[in-house]
Amino acid sequence: MFCASKHIFGRLAPLRGTALSPTISLRPSFFPSRCPPQSRLFASVKDLYYYSKPSPKTDNGEFVKIVEVGPRDGLQNEKAIVPLHTKISLIERLSTTGLTVIEAGSFVAPKWVPQMADSTSILSHLLRSPPPAPQPVTYPFLVPNLKGLESALPRTTPPPPSAGASEIAIFASASEGFSLKNLNCSIDTSFERFAPVVQKALENNIKVRGYVSMVISCPYSGDTPPEKVVQVTKRLLDMGCYEVSLGDTTGVGNPYTIDVLMKALIDGGVPVDKLACHFHDTYGQAIVNCMVGLANGVRVFDSSVAGLGGCPYAKGATGNVATEDLVYFLHSVGMKTGVDLEKVSEVGAWISDAIGRKNNSKVGPALLAKRPDPVSS
Repeated sequence: MFCASKHIFGRLAPLRGTALSPTISLRPSFFPSRCPPQSRLFASVKDLYYYSKPSPKTDNGEFVKIVEVGPRDGLQNEKAIVPLHTKISLIERLSTTGLTVIEAGSFVAPKWVPQMADSTSILSHLLRSPPPAPQPVTYPFLVPNLKGLESALPRTTPPPPSAGASEIAIFASASEGFSLKNLNCSIDTSFERFAPVVQKALENNIKVRGYVSMVISCPYSGDTPPEKVVQVTKRLLDMGCYEVSLGDTTGVGNPYTIDVLMKALIDGGVPVDKLACHFHDTYGQAIVNCMVGLANGVRVFDSSVAGLGGCPYAKGATGNVATEDLVYFLHSVGMKTGVDLEKVSEVGAWISDAIGRKNNSKVGPALLAKRPDPVSS
C-alpha cells in the first residue's frame, strides 16, 4: 500500500496547503456512520498522508527524527538482568546507525526497576568515552524526581563541559488510575513533584522532554478522554518541556482514535512541532498509527530496536514499534531519517541474540535474510 507509484497520488497535489471545502466529508467509508465526524481521515490512510504532506517549502518537512528508546524503555522490563557491558555495547552500536537521540537509561529507584540500577555507570561511560558516531548523538535519561536528577547533574562546581546528562525526560499520565499505579500519586501531585525537577534541570542547561502515558485507554481507568491528554500535554509544555511524547502505552490505539486525539491536540492549541508519538504494537497497529501521526504533521517518533519493550503495569502490552520497521516505512513514503536501515537491522539481530529473546521486528530479519550466504572457504 505504501509503495504505490507517486503519480497515483499526484492528483492530490493541488489540494496541499489549501483550505477544505465545508462540503467535503473527511470520515472514511470504513468508519461506521455512528462515529462522530471528528476524524480528519480520508477514504484511505495513504490519501491522508499524501493530502497532508507539507510542500517542499516547509522547513524540514520531509525529515523525521527517530528517538531510539531500546536501551531504556526496551530493556527495563526484561526479567533477567542485562549485563552492563551489553547495555553499553547496544548504545555504542546504535550510535553508528545515524540515530541522533538514544535514550540511555533511567534514574529510578532500583527496587522498582532493577534493570536500570546501573544507569549511573552508563552515564559515566558515555561522558568518559563518547561512542563514535557519524553525527552528534544525545543520550537522554528518564528522571522521576529530584533524587534521580542528582544522578544526572555534574559532580563539580563549576561543571566542566559534558560533565552530566544534557537531556532528561519526565513522565506523566493522562489517566488517574495509571498515575496511582505507576507513580503512586494523583496527576496533580505528580506535577507538583515534577516542578522542582524541571526548574533545576533548566537552571543547569539540561533540556527536558515530557512523556504522557495512556493517551488512548488505561487498564485501570478505561478510555482516556482526548481533552485530558490535551490538558496534561499543555501542563508539561508550560512547565518547560521542549517536546511531549504521546504514549499509547497499552498499544490499543487505532487510526481513528489516534486521529481524533491528534485533532483534539491541534485544535486545542498544542503546536504539532512540540509533539512526538510513542506507539506500542500490542495489536499490530503501531505503523499505521505512525502514518496517522505523520499525516497530522508529527515529525518525531519513538521506537525500539527489534521491538524491545513492554509495560509492567499494562498486562499484555508489547514493545514499541520496531525501529527497523519504522525506518522502512518512513523511507518508503519518501521521508528522510538519516538512519541506515541495514545497520540498525544488524543491531536488532545482535541484541535479540545477546539477551535470548525473539526479534519482534518484521523488516530486520527479512532484510538480513536477503543477504547471500557466506562462501565457505
